[in-house]
Amino acid sequence: MNMNKKTLIIVFAALCIVLAGILIYAFHRMQTRQAENEQMIEVLKMDKAEMENEYQQFAMQYNEMMTQINNDSLISQLAIEQERVQKLLDELRRTKAEDAREIMRLKKELATLRAILKDYVMQIDSLNRENQALRTDNDNLRNQNQQARAHITDLSTQNEELVDKVAIASQLNATGISAVAHNKRGKATDQISKAKKFVISFTVARNVTTQTGMRSIYVRLSTPTGSVLTQGGTFTYENRELQYSIAKDIEYTGEEQTVTVYWDIAESLSAGQYRVEIFADGQNIGGTTFGMR
Repeated sequence: MNMNKKTLIIVFAALCIVLAGILIYAFHRMQTRQAENEQMIEVLKMDKAEMENEYQQFAMQYNEMMTQINNDSLISQLAIEQERVQKLLDELRRTKAEDAREIMRLKKELATLRAILKDYVMQIDSLNRENQALRTDNDNLRNQNQQARAHITDLSTQNEELVDKVAIASQLNATGISAVAHNKRGKATDQISKAKKFVISFTVARNVTTQTGMRSIYVRLSTPTGSVLTQGGTFTYENRELQYSIAKDIEYTGEEQTVTVYWDIAESLSAGQYRVEIFADGQNIGGTTFGMR
């Protein structure tokens, strides 16, 4: 009887030792995991801080680039990208460092934005080189004109080229083009079955070199199949007659002017990509596309 009791005591003591060992190991493992989690959170916090700094730098770079160029279309594109950067920066600031999945998503977005910014930097650098080349050419032309009247024939040819450039510069330009469909309540919709009206808005950019006065604006609205929504009206473009969807006369003063036109949907239309093209003075001054489903 005493022998059995001793055996039980030994077994119980052994079990207690094993259980204590398991508890100690589990506690140590929990502490290790907690330390690893805290270390991971610190890494994510560092990543987030670095990403915030890079997003801010991108926004400042876009702002700086917009002050370096005089191209309304490119400035409009840069403004859109700057707004996108700011939106993602705001999302990042609202994201907790513990949210690893969201941090990684915004990190991937950052890589995409980096590539886009690089492309715009290359475009602007190319434009600046071209502008510098034009300025150099103009300087050379003035010097040649002063140095010898023998170059009159060559200068006359180059002046004709300059006249063409001025004509191009005097063309109207449509920026900030927006094309959306509205339902019967006047709300925007991308469902073609609910669309009752297309609303096209754009800004005729400021241009002090162009002639002021009444201008006819023509808008062509093309369906996904390539047909033009029209009531039969035409206008002249590159020595041919094109059908237009909407025509509107404006009094252009040389200053920026917003224009909005409408197309009432009276026919059955299909889903897909629709195209908007805007014309004035026999020139295509802008365009955009929008999708309907």
